Amino acid sequence: MAIINAFGNIRLYGFLLSWFLVSAVCVWGRPATFLQDFQISWSESHIKQIDQGRAIQLILDKNSGCGFASKSKYMFGRVSMKIKLIPGDSAGTVTAFYMNSDTDTVRDELDFEFLGNRSGQPYTVQTNIYAHGKGDREQRVNLWFDPSADFHTYTIMWNHHHIVFYVDDFPIRVYKNNEAKGIAYPKMQAMGVYSTLWEADNWATRGGLEKIDWSKAPFYAYYKDFDIEGCPSPGPANCASNQSNWWEGATYQALNAMEARRYRWVRLNHMIYDYCQDKPRYTVIPPECLAGI
Repeated sequence: MAIINAFGNIRLYGFLLSWFLVSAVCVWGRPATFLQDFQISWSESHIKQIDQGRAIQLILDKNSGCGFASKSKYMFGRVSMKIKLIPGDSAGTVTAFYMNSDTDTVRDELDFEFLGNRSGQPYTVQTNIYAHGKGDREQRVNLWFDPSADFHTYTIMWNHHHIVFYVDDFPIRVYKNNEAKGIAYPKMQAMGVYSTLWEADNWATRGGLEKIDWSKAPFYAYYKDFDIEGCPSPGPANCASNQSNWWEGATYQALNAMEARRYRWVRLNHMIYDYCQDKPRYTVIPPECLAGI
């Protein structure tokens, strides 16, 4: 019996060691600092690294906004960041987190745009999707918490089946792959990951009625926990079409039951604009709205 126990302990130890090593690889293999996967793309003086590059501060003042971009482009996968938005009176500012193919005529793009507010008013997040150069698919949701009080996780999930925008664990938008119905879906071009903080008081808050109060400047937004899991481009030719990638698995091909409930809750209680319902703008309903997005 002692021998059996000894062998059992050895096997248990071996299993735990293997689990630890696999877990360590999974954790250590992800981005740990801003500089590992990103570079400053606009106004270096307005981006400051914090905590040895594990977090950054974006700054907007009268002189400039700023931005950063991933060093690589990606085909499918999941991208997430924790962001703490501008506190107080942020009307007229836009903090953006998005993916972009950087090809003007046939652009693919997946947008989070956080629209600043007057103090005490809810922050609005606008999402938009460009597929094969066609955009104008805006939806707006009022956030149900103060996103300037603490960090929250914002995620874009993109696979062959759908695109999902998440706020923390709440899906706020789903765009399904309806290519079989002749509706464009972004799947032919790799996209980089970008973020910017900039002035947009000609449209951002109440359609441009609320202007930036520069006496409140400079404005600050904070980012941390950068996570990109996808197929880098250039990279292995078969990566993007490999159905064994975790983000293509059955679990990620549709919302689960809890996500579906949360999605309905967001849409019923916090959506304030949906281009599919904008009849003055679209006399003919966009085809993806009829197909079910």
